[in-house]
Amino acid sequence: MSEIISSHGGYRRTLSFSYVCLIFHATEVFCKRNYSYKNDALGKTVGQMIGAARSARQNIVEGSSRAGTSKETELRLYDVAKGSLEELAGDYEAFLIGQGYAPWTENDSHVIQLKSIALDRYNGSILSRHDYGKYILAMRQRFSSFLETESPIDAANGILVVIDQACSLLHRQMESLAESFRENGGFSERMSRARLETRDNQTEAQVPQCPKCGKPMRKMIARKGRNAGRAFWSCMDYPNCNGTRNFMA
Repeated sequence: MSEIISSHGGYRRTLSFSYVCLIFHATEVFCKRNYSYKNDALGKTVGQMIGAARSARQNIVEGSSRAGTSKETELRLYDVAKGSLEELAGDYEAFLIGQGYAPWTENDSHVIQLKSIALDRYNGSILSRHDYGKYILAMRQRFSSFLETESPIDAANGILVVIDQACSLLHRQMESLAESFRENGGFSERMSRARLETRDNQTEAQVPQCPKCGKPMRKMIARKGRNAGRAFWSCMDYPNCNGTRNFMA
């Protein structure tokens, strides 16, 4: 039987979501340390940066949760999450340039060292907020020397590196979703397939077997004789077999 509501809600098992969680918490720390009333009187920079980080996190949550009934919505929300990360990256780039620094290059020793740090994949229950919270705290500690360092230049650069990794993973997820949709369709197609299967199964269950040869029978209407106009079951192998059954409505 075809599944109507597909698997969904497994975002905690994805590396992209874990990276985005690290980015969100690191951005909170970064903003608290580096922006104050003096240099962000209206709180617009802090609100924009933390809002973009939060948007990335929450759109992945919603996209994964909606995956069961709408791959289109899941794909769209992942795209929104990726856009929010790229927006946040722009703020970090602007901060670095404002401080007189260019972002690290791909060959910078700091980048190589940061990329060598392993991000474990969460393998606990996707429903356990407690277990996932412990996992994220452990990963924050592992990456803290780069992402939550007191050096604003190193922190901004480190977060930029992780944003690029998260965007790359999200892009691959989106490509995989698009290919799956192309091959298997979406919620409407699954509903149609399930209904057709149910109808076919019901039809097969209702069709009797021929009492003479055992083959399936088909509904017919008598054209003449005393039973003219009445329905009856006739063997599918007629005229080779003339087995019949009374039709019970």
